[in-house]
Amino acid sequence: MDMNLSVSLLYAGLLTLLYIVLAIDIIRLRWRHRVGIGTGNAQDLEVAVRIHGNFSEYVPLSLLLLVLMDLTGASASLLHGLGALLFVARIGHALGLKLSIGTSWARTVGVLGTFITLMLQAGYMIGYFVGQVL
Repeated sequence: MDMNLSVSLLYAGLLTLLYIVLAIDIIRLRWRHRVGIGTGNAQDLEVAVRIHGNFSEYVPLSLLLLVLMDLTGASASLLHGLGALLFVARIGHALGLKLSIGTSWARTVGVLGTFITLMLQAGYMIGYFVGQVL
């Protein structure tokens, strides 16, 4: 078992930087609209809060699964593929919501990319478990 974790560390770092960018957007909008708590009546602030919140809801689980996959010795290609898909998906989701609070191609890419990543990770974990038990 490889304890290097270099691939999952890369995506943890990249996703952390994206998280900070999303948080800075909220701070900027709070200053602009002079809103300390909540979103006031500012729709752009409400959207930014939801983008950040959605990121916070999905990314930690996917990163945990990526680290666990790394610990089990998953191939670097698989880990890079999943990490890159998640990173691109989260950018797509954020851009899609910024462009339109309705449906958009970027938001669809973001949602599908995130769900595909999680489903593949879950499948890997279950397969790994079954392989260890049998």
